Amino acid sequence: MELKTVKIEKPEATNFILGQSHFIKTVEDIHEVIVQTNPQMKFGVGFCESSGPALVRFTGNDEALMELAKSNATALSCGHCFILFMDHGFPVNVLNAIKNLPEVCSIYCATANPVEVIVAETEQGRGILGVIDGMKSKGIETESDIHARKEFLRKIGYKL
Repeated sequence: MELKTVKIEKPEATNFILGQSHFIKTVEDIHEVIVQTNPQMKFGVGFCESSGPALVRFTGNDEALMELAKSNATALSCGHCFILFMDHGFPVNVLNAIKNLPEVCSIYCATANPVEVIVAETEQGRGILGVIDGMKSKGIETESDIHARKEFLRKIGYKL
């Protein structure tokens, strides 16, 4: 077995969700759940099929985000993983709806941070072991950090 890291390549502020599923219909079901949950969201989904033709399946409503999804899914090439890139919305807007899809097994991360995916490769194929999401913690928040956090959440409309 060989361990590798695969860096998710994306523009700095672009949010994405990386997960694991078990069925080829994942790509269509994620598409449907996004347009039903957050119709203004622009997105691209890549899905690594792990049997039969073993293709990277894709869908979306934005060419650039679909290209990001296809290229990152290809770089990962891990069976039944999916990666969803989004604009005009955040993971929190669609995350529970995606987690509730019958074929979704788990979510590795939902973030705009830089991410490295830890991948194991064997003779059979590749699988995701985990992710490194962002950077190492630098300390404990202070009173001014608490104030800044609360202000930020209200600025972007997530708290009143």
